[in-house]
Amino acid sequence: MNGLTDLEQLLRSLAPRRLSGEWAFCSLTPDRLAETPTLATEALATFREKEGLSIVLPVERATELGLSFEGNFTGITLDVHSSLHAVGLTAVVASRLSEAGISANVIAAAFHDHVFVPTAEAAEALHILNSLRA
Repeated sequence: MNGLTDLEQLLRSLAPRRLSGEWAFCSLTPDRLAETPTLATEALATFREKEGLSIVLPVERATELGLSFEGNFTGITLDVHSSLHAVGLTAVVASRLSEAGISANVIAAAFHDHVFVPTAEAAEALHILNSLRA
């Protein structure tokens, strides 16, 4: 599972890929999770926080379940195998998007980083991320 650690090589190899669909970030209390115990398996991502289980679901599913969420997000996978020990990739990505006024919600997984941006700004975010490859 050895990924790249060199920042310049990571940026040259960066291959941002838009995920299909729109995503909602929701939080489930233990009671709500007990009502729909299989919901965590439907999620793209989960993270346990003291307030509850944070869950990333398709917007349609979150709406169907009556879950509250703050806007629709588009996921962009940075399709380069980055090491969890790599230094600076998340900082560069977040900084460049920040300069354009685009919020970046980053999730690091075992092989890739995934950036969630407001859907209305997804095309611009992809353009910015592609420009990092130069």
